[in-house]
Amino acid sequence: MSKRVAIFLSGGGSNMRSLVASMIGDHPARPALVLSNRSDAGGVAWAAGQGIATEVVDHRPHGGDRAAFEAEIEARLVPYGIDIICLAGFMRVLTAGFVTHWQGRMINIHPSLLPNYRGLHTHARALEAGEHEAGCTVHEVTAELDEGPVLGQARVPVLAGDTPDALAARVLAQEHILYPAVLRRFAAGNRTPLYLP
Repeated sequence: MSKRVAIFLSGGGSNMRSLVASMIGDHPARPALVLSNRSDAGGVAWAAGQGIATEVVDHRPHGGDRAAFEAEIEARLVPYGIDIICLAGFMRVLTAGFVTHWQGRMINIHPSLLPNYRGLHTHARALEAGEHEAGCTVHEVTAELDEGPVLGQARVPVLAGDTPDALAARVLAQEHILYPAVLRRFAAGNRTPLYLP
C-alpha cells in the first residue's frame, strides 16, 4: 500500500510541485495533504486545483504558543492517516515535541551542503565565505535545526559574479531533482544517502 505523504509549505511550493509530479506510477508514496501556515500561500491554491486535500493552520492566533500551534497541526493530520511529512519551504521552526513524535518519518530540504550554513540566508553566506561550491541537502528532521542524518545532496558550482539570487536559482533547479529522488527511496525504506553529481 502506498505511503501517505503530507507536504508542509509557506509559499509558492515549487518543491511541493516537484514532489507531487513524481508520485505517480510505481512510486511507493502518494500526496495525501498539503498543509500551510499561510492561507495566501500559492502552493495551497495550486494543490487544491490538483485535487489534493489542503489544510491551513495559521500560527498567528497562537501568539508565541508553539505547542498549541503544533497541536492544531497534529489534529488536522489525523484524518489523513499520514505516514511521511515532507517540509518544503515551511517557514516555522517545529519544537522538539512535534519532531520527536514524527522522528524517522519527517524529511526536509535545505539550500546548502549541510552541515554548512544551517538556518537562513544560505546563499549570501556561502558567497561571503568565498565558497567554490554550493548545493542542497535532504535530511531527516531532528530536534536540532538542520542537524538530522543526510539522505541526499546535490552540488552546483559557484560562478564568478554570482549573486545570492542567481545562486539560489541554480540550487533550486537541483532541489527539484534531488527531493523527489530521495523521497522515492525514503518511502521504500532506503535511507542510504544519495549524492547527485
